[in-house]
Amino acid sequence: QVPTTLAEAVVATEDERFYSHHGIDTVGLARAGAYDLANRCLCQGGSTITQQLVKQLYLNGSDRGYNKVVDMMLALKVEAVLSKQQIMADYLSEIPTGANRYGVVDAACTYFGRPLDQLTLGQYALLAGVAQAPSIYDPTVNPSAAQSRRADVLNDMVSESYITPAQAAAAKAEPVIIVVRGADPASCQA
Repeated sequence: QVPTTLAEAVVATEDERFYSHHGIDTVGLARAGAYDLANRCLCQGGSTITQQLVKQLYLNGSDRGYNKVVDMMLALKVEAVLSKQQIMADYLSEIPTGANRYGVVDAACTYFGRPLDQLTLGQYALLAGVAQAPSIYDPTVNPSAAQSRRADVLNDMVSESYITPAQAAAAKAEPVIIVVRGADPASCQA
C-alpha cells in the first residue's frame, strides 16, 4: 500500500499527467524535446513513471537510442495490464534512493528509522526528491541538497494542488533529521 501523500509527491515532481496518460506523455515529450532543441542539449527526459519503471526493470537503467523506443512500447503494454496504483507501487519499490539502496520502504527505514506509513509530509517529499538524482540528493551525503530538493517537491505539490502553501511551509520548516539504520525494513516495524 502506497501512502497517498507519497504518491502525490512523486506524481507532482516526476509525472504530473500520470493519472491521465496511457504510459507515454506526448505533452511532456514535446516539452522536453523543445527544451533540448532550444538549449542544444539532451537535458530533459520526458519519461513517465511507467517508462522509468520499464527502464529500471527491463532495460538495465538505459533509455538511450533504441531503448527509448522499446521503453515506450513496453510502457504502453504495462499500462494495459496493470493499474496505476500497481505501477506506482512497483515504481516505488524499484527506484534508487541513494548509496546502492532501492525502494522507499528501505529508504524510510534507513533514513528515518520508521515504517513508510508513519512519515511526515516533509519526509515523503524528501523521498520523492531523492529518486531524481540519488547520488546528489542522498541526505546522508548532502543534506543541504536534499533539503533544497525537498522544497522543490513541496512547491510542485502546491502547484498541482495536492497541498496548501501553509502545509508546504510547515514541511519546509521540518529539520532534515537522518537516523541511518540498517537496511532491514523489519527492524522498522511498529
